[in-house]
Formats: sequence, structure tokens, C-alpha cells
Amino acid sequence: MDSNEREPVEQAVPSPVASPVPPSGTAPSGTAPSGAAPRAPGIAGLSTPYRVLAAVALGAIATAACAHLAFVFLHVAPSNTVSKRHAATIDDWIYPEFEQNWKLFAPNPLQQNIAVQVRTQVRTAGGELTTSDWRDLSAEDGAAIRHDPLPSHTRQNELRRAWDFFTGSHDDDNKPNGERGELSEAYLRRIALDRLAGMRGGGDRVVRIQLRSATTAVAAPKWSEERTDTRTYYRELPWWTV
Repeated sequence: MDSNEREPVEQAVPSPVASPVPPSGTAPSGTAPSGAAPRAPGIAGLSTPYRVLAAVALGAIATAACAHLAFVFLHVAPSNTVSKRHAATIDDWIYPEFEQNWKLFAPNPLQQNIAVQVRTQVRTAGGELTTSDWRDLSAEDGAAIRHDPLPSHTRQNELRRAWDFFTGSHDDDNKPNGERGELSEAYLRRIALDRLAGMRGGGDRVVRIQLRSATTAVAAPKWSEERTDTRTYYRELPWWTV
């Protein structure tokens, strides 16, 4: 019987494409080689000798950090049996780099600008001895941190604390009061020489250095009736042989 209907034609089904076979001895991308466990992240993925080395290094760092915090705590805490018994050890660790003080919160905070300056006597390559002009180290520190949102702690405090350390351990004639005075001299000299490094000629040699402070009182505000002497006063230290 004739009919306009036709039997549906079976569509050809594409034969599956075989996936590429990786070379012998290799694993597909993203998988670990056959028989090998995936590597653990972090220290656990290191070999045993390196894990031991990393553990020892982390332990040493943690021990040093805890010891430093303990020394600082004993230094700033009220006097007690432990701090009295180990006072010498605590002072050796704290001074001069880690000294703590409360001057910012004192009833009468500092009202002076104190600038530390240095000059040198240099032996030139020709044998001539010359004396340099005064160089304002405090002004250089101020210029380095001004307008800096993250100023260096060293630039802010190293020189200032070194000078406070020196004046607090010396009398008005610049004579040291015991061993701390000698330590403060060596510390201040080391800072000055470090700042002067690279500032002289190739054949020049620094023979002696001299430091001084320039102290100027902060002027009273305009609305105050207080009268302040704003003249600059200098305190010169003796020449130190390098």
C-alpha cells in the first residue's frame, strides 16, 4: 500500500575516538605517577634531613624570640626577685639597642629640639690633615622620615637614644660614670662612623671624630605669656681617635 510516510532513516553513530595513550612510564597530566604518593605541602613535603633542619631552625628562632620577650618584660616590670638576681644579664642584653623608657608619657615631656652633629679630621692621600665642617646627623634622619607613611624605626630612634644613653651615663665634664659610660661612648662612636662611611675620598682616612649637640628650646605658643629662651646651646664632646 502506497503511503507518503517513510520509515525513519537510522542516523549513523560516530565511532568513539580513542584517547591518546601517554608514553610508557608517564602518568596523565594532573595525576601522580603510578605507585607514587602525592607530595605533601609545606615542611612535610621535604625529605627527612631538611625537615630536621627546618625544625631546628624554627625552634631556635622561637627560643630566641621568647628569651628576648622575657628580658624586655623583666626590664620594664617592677623590681622583683628574678630581675634583681639577673640584673647584670638583663642589662647586657637590653642596653643599648633595646632600652625601654616612658618619656612620652612623663608629666613634663621634653620641650627641646636636640640635634646631634659630627665632624672629622681626615688624613688625605697626600698626608695632609684636614678638619671637616659640622654635619647634622639629626637633620638627615628627620629628612629621611619626613612625609614617609612608614618611617624607619632606626632613623627615628637610634641616634636619639644613643645620645640620651651617653648623656645619662656621663657627668657635665663628659666623664663616664662606670662601665655603662664606656659602653655608651663605643655605641655612639660606632653609629657616627657608620653614618660617615662612604663619604670620604678613596685615599682619605678618618683619624678622629668629634660630636656635639645643638639644643634649642621649643618656643611658647603665641597665646601664652611664657617667655622662652630659644637660643641654641652647644655641648661639644672631646675628639675621639678612630
